[in-house]
Amino acid sequence: MKGDFIQKSDEMTTPSAKKEVKRYITVILSALAFSFSVNVFIVPMGLYNGGVLGIAQILRTVIERAAGGPVAGGTDIAGILNFAINVPLFILAFRTISKNFFGKTVVFVVSQTIFMTILKAPSEPVIDDMLTSCIIGGLLGGVSLGFTLRSSGCSGGLDVIGVYLLKKFEGFSVGRVSLVINIFIYGICAILFNLQTAIYSIIYSAVYMLAVDKTHFQNINVTCIIISKEKEVREMIMSKLSRGVTCWKGFGAYTGSDTDVMVTVVNKYEEPVVRQIVKETDPGAFVIFFEGTYVSGYFEKRI
Repeated sequence: MKGDFIQKSDEMTTPSAKKEVKRYITVILSALAFSFSVNVFIVPMGLYNGGVLGIAQILRTVIERAAGGPVAGGTDIAGILNFAINVPLFILAFRTISKNFFGKTVVFVVSQTIFMTILKAPSEPVIDDMLTSCIIGGLLGGVSLGFTLRSSGCSGGLDVIGVYLLKKFEGFSVGRVSLVINIFIYGICAILFNLQTAIYSIIYSAVYMLAVDKTHFQNINVTCIIISKEKEVREMIMSKLSRGVTCWKGFGAYTGSDTDVMVTVVNKYEEPVVRQIVKETDPGAFVIFFEGTYVSGYFEKRI
């Protein structure tokens, strides 16, 4: 299908203003949910995030210990430090991924910085059990980031690197890339603090990344086999999704009538669009979907 790939044009890929507004609202609400999960379930337990935010939290703790107590009037400066470290990654997102992705990522990180500064972490844990806090915090934080990724943004930090690698290489996912890098971060955490803190932080990170990958299903490929006589089906797939379509001439063994056999590969997020196209253009078409397809060759991974 390499030769059949149609490069996306601005007209094909530019979402409507209404959809863009919804996506930005989703990004901001996701940043709120993420900040809530961290400050309510993770920080009171003395645990640490992975990635750039985790580095910012470790730096905050080191600074506070060196200063002999909270700084900046007791305000948690982890969010501010996280924003500062993210600036070079903003540039990477702008130059190598997309301006749309860059804009939503900046909105998420700015919103996250504001929410993490405003939402004060409780002085006492909301839930006494550390494992339960890890699971709840990881699920809530991971799902919120997943929705951000589905809205074509991310939380910055290692997620920018993860999305960059996702677009460049086969076999990568945002969650797994971050989890591998976080092992080194939690190793530092174990040295600076204690082994228990590092272990529970890893558990939290694993739950978090699993929730991200289950929510952000653009990295799940789906093969679509469509048997239809309507040429408009393949034309609509190429124009609406900018995905290549390979066609064969076939015939019904029972009816003996000629038909087209069309094959295309989309991601899980695009599957409902294919279903809608077939429903509108040829309701009687026979369609088969195979989920989890491995693709070799040119296949554009989209966020």
